[in-house]
Amino acid sequence: MSYPKVDILYLSEKDMLDAGVNDVVKCTDTMEEVVKLLDDGDYRMGGENGNSHGCMISFPDNPAFPNMPKNGPDRRFMAMPAYLGGEFDMAGVKWYGSNVENREKGLPRSILMVILNDKDTGAPKAFMSANLISAYRTAAIPGVGVKLLSKPDSKVLGVVGPGFINNITIETFAALRPSLDTLKIKGRGRASIDRCIAYVKEHCPQFKNIIVCDTMEECCKDADIMTIAVSTGGHANYPFIQREWLKPGCLVCAPGAVDFPDELVCDPKVKLVVDNKKLYEAWAEEYPYPTFDKMFLLGDKFTDLDHDGKLDWGVVQNIGAIANGKVPGRESDDQIILYSIGGMPVEDVAWGKTVYETALEKGIGTKLNLWDAPYLY
Repeated sequence: MSYPKVDILYLSEKDMLDAGVNDVVKCTDTMEEVVKLLDDGDYRMGGENGNSHGCMISFPDNPAFPNMPKNGPDRRFMAMPAYLGGEFDMAGVKWYGSNVENREKGLPRSILMVILNDKDTGAPKAFMSANLISAYRTAAIPGVGVKLLSKPDSKVLGVVGPGFINNITIETFAALRPSLDTLKIKGRGRASIDRCIAYVKEHCPQFKNIIVCDTMEECCKDADIMTIAVSTGGHANYPFIQREWLKPGCLVCAPGAVDFPDELVCDPKVKLVVDNKKLYEAWAEEYPYPTFDKMFLLGDKFTDLDHDGKLDWGVVQNIGAIANGKVPGRESDDQIILYSIGGMPVEDVAWGKTVYETALEKGIGTKLNLWDAPYLY
């Protein structure tokens, strides 16, 4: 009896770039298809509810064993499995290691890999560098919001948290809205602001005006689109935005920590949108009320306000329902829209599969043999 050999395509970070992982428009178009499938329900993630973000190892503050890692900022390991149907029809997992002290060693805070697997046999198809998969899909999900919800003539983009993710987000938004010509930046330190400005000048020459802001209010003022990508510990440290700071018609994209007055969030004239309602329902189950104190995403505030009887969870819309044409998007030029982005491994599988297919077409990557015939059968 003969057995099929199994080969794996290994893709380094350079291979991923050669295969187009940094194509912001294609990535956004791919994520638009992803959110449609999410709204249809053609996917599975971890847990019995099929919507868990992943399984995370955290460490104690005072380990009892000398070699066990000690708890610290962003110090964790996480497995994020998913299956996505539709045109992708692929299973996979993102393996996530993170430690903020990596920067002292010249390494990124997080080092990520993605494995793609055959949905039937479980055999690995690809093993790929995933820092860029994760970064570009993280920018592309708010990009779908800009594509579907922002005003077509948007000119001013406000950025809170000018790190690498928001740099790519700026590039994504600029490609989707060529009318953008003014960039306002609010950051914690000059180094990250300067890196952001340098990135924008190289990749987004359409911005004729770049303004560094000292306050959140200044950054929000006159912005047609806001992107907020701040990771911070504790509710008291979440950036807070008052209603009067927001321009009528502003789209706020929030893949990071941010808070607003309850009265703004509960105003029926304000549209509330999330990337996947079931994700926030799963978080509310895994991190019981008050979830927003533990999970910094705006959608978790929505579930808490529903728990408090201040907001009807039913008014919150999936971006996928808007993309599928089931519910309207922007309903007026002066409508404020708050869009929460949580991030999901289905997105990594989708963008990983797309880049993998390009790599196959172009002969990019290194073939690794798992076996010609399995030793155990």
